[in-house]
Amino acid sequence: MKNFRYFFAAGLVLLLSGAGMAGDYEKLAQTGFNFLSVNSDGRASAMAGAVTALDMGSSAMFFNPAGMARLNGFVHLSASNNKWIADIAHNTFSVALSPSEGRFGVFGFSLQLVDYGEVQLTRVADNDNSYEDMGTFEPSATAFGLGYARFLTDRFSVGGQIKYVRQDLGENQITTFVSSTQEDTSTVENVLTPVAFDFGTQFRTGIKSLTFGMSVRNFSQEVKFAREGFQLPLVFTIGVSADLMDWISWGGPKQSLMLAVDANHDRSHPEQVMVGLDYCLMDMLSLRGGYVSGNDEDKFSFGVGVSYAGILMDYAYTPYGIFNEIQRVSIRFSM
Repeated sequence: MKNFRYFFAAGLVLLLSGAGMAGDYEKLAQTGFNFLSVNSDGRASAMAGAVTALDMGSSAMFFNPAGMARLNGFVHLSASNNKWIADIAHNTFSVALSPSEGRFGVFGFSLQLVDYGEVQLTRVADNDNSYEDMGTFEPSATAFGLGYARFLTDRFSVGGQIKYVRQDLGENQITTFVSSTQEDTSTVENVLTPVAFDFGTQFRTGIKSLTFGMSVRNFSQEVKFAREGFQLPLVFTIGVSADLMDWISWGGPKQSLMLAVDANHDRSHPEQVMVGLDYCLMDMLSLRGGYVSGNDEDKFSFGVGVSYAGILMDYAYTPYGIFNEIQRVSIRFSM
């Protein structure tokens, strides 16, 4: 239990330090590169994102890299598609390798791609409409990550990831007034490529399946487009999970009922609590549901998972208020 005390104390320090940075103002629209906060994984989305204390294979690099340490087999692959609002498509891919049966840890690679489609480009002009049509352009966002995780003891695992992030918002013209009668116009390419870091831990208490998890994601220096500076969507998370069937005597077929609860401290919106349930029957069929506090449109989520011959398919459905619904699909493979 000594390790647990250290783990829990570290989690409280991170959450309180994050709260101290928040100050007394309401946190709204404080960050950029917010595509990094969009959840595209089918299983995690169905559980409202409450997966910090769960084993997620290579997908753990999008939530808590330490959840990649317990890898079943030599390789784990995952690919997800997220039909986001406004016809935006988020796609993620991850792979994890465990050479020598995990004796050297688990190595991972992650990729996030965002397709915004075509966006109308305009600029301010001295005409009846006060703007000039400049055609269309296609903004883009990408993140490449290299991760590593391993068990330090039979109960305590750590993990980290370094990410190269790129966002291209096209170009625009900036006018500088040299004098009252002269102005200078320059073209600016709105492309930023910051480096961000994720890291996390998981601790298995030894009390049945009770597990605690902690993660910090999107830690980076401040960046800016043109004149305005901003930070990436830094988020501190602490979570707990357990299989409720461990406390229930059941003589029927093999099944599990995983309960997971996460608490988030985010840089750009108020604190949130996420609760997720995952009921699995005979390692073949999963039924899931989740709830997240502090959201106006997407409080509840639902999903299903099917496993056959080493291939898993996860589907998540999230009602999204005025934006209708969001659907996510993930396919996983391990061997």
